Amino acid sequence: MNSMLYVLIGTYTLQLSEGVYVYSFDPVTGESAYVSMAAVENPSYFVTDKTRTFVYAVTENDDPSYANALSFDNETGTLHLLNAEETKGAAPCHIDIDKRKRCVVTANYGGGSISVFPIRPDGTLSPVSQVIAFEGKGVDPERQKSPHLHCVKFSPDGRYLFASDLGTDHLYRFETTDSGNGGYIKEESLTAFKVEDGSGPRHFVFHPSGGYLYLINELSGAVTAFTCDDGHLSAFQTIQADTLHAKGSAGIDLTPDGRFLYVSNRLKGDGIAVFSIDPSNGMLTKVGYQPTGRHPRHFVISPDGKFLLSASRDQNVVEVFEIDRHTGLLRNIHKDIHVDMPVCLGFIHPAHPPL
Repeated sequence: MNSMLYVLIGTYTLQLSEGVYVYSFDPVTGESAYVSMAAVENPSYFVTDKTRTFVYAVTENDDPSYANALSFDNETGTLHLLNAEETKGAAPCHIDIDKRKRCVVTANYGGGSISVFPIRPDGTLSPVSQVIAFEGKGVDPERQKSPHLHCVKFSPDGRYLFASDLGTDHLYRFETTDSGNGGYIKEESLTAFKVEDGSGPRHFVFHPSGGYLYLINELSGAVTAFTCDDGHLSAFQTIQADTLHAKGSAGIDLTPDGRFLYVSNRLKGDGIAVFSIDPSNGMLTKVGYQPTGRHPRHFVISPDGKFLLSASRDQNVVEVFEIDRHTGLLRNIHKDIHVDMPVCLGFIHPAHPPL
């Protein structure tokens, strides 16, 4: 079996980058090589469907902004833009795909909304079918003047859509529906979960067990841990990832075995905080901190849990770290990928047949 991976790199196209870059990645050595590029404006976040043949990326512009559908050729490692649809909400910065590949949803940071796009049988996007807008503000006079949706994710079982709002200090939950006609999100089912004032919820991840959700708050620099039971969230721990109070915490992810959690911090002390997870109760313990290049906006962990790749936007580099399987600590193996303004990373395994 071919063990090679592809790593996809989304960028800001404000300077030299032109879109989404594809590199081959050796999961044994951590070495990489350029393969291809697809021109997309400001693809700051993307998601891959479960067949590994389609990629959906945002165009993070104020007006107009888009959700883009691209096809991916596993044989050649090339991407092809299929179509783009307007989000009707400014600055989309996150995107997720329904577990049954019925729709994609964007979090529109500037628009304070989420947008829903049905997926056609050929993988292209239909025009936006729902735009769900939010109201309110937070206590931070500079960063929380209005809603700022920053992350959208379907629950592992696909029954719910969760969304984080940096501007109002809320996590939102919606029920999904099979009704069709584009109405895949039940707007009337909205449930709100409040976090501490001034926290600024950014990104979140579900534990592989399905029993926990971990949220990184950009402004407070704290991780909030929740139990997650049939869509209901209950906070049980808050622990600092950023001890310098830089208001720049960014990415969050878990090793595939659920033993370790990582959080990136920007603006001061650029780096990644490392936490171990107690398998009996989900509690976090901070076990280390790994310095990185400037402004580590996003990172990704390889499917086998061996490597962590970190995108340092302001240093134009993707750094490759090896994960110690016993401690969770990171070691820079100095096999950098040089790309202008990298801000999003994702792996595709071409050896796996489509599901």
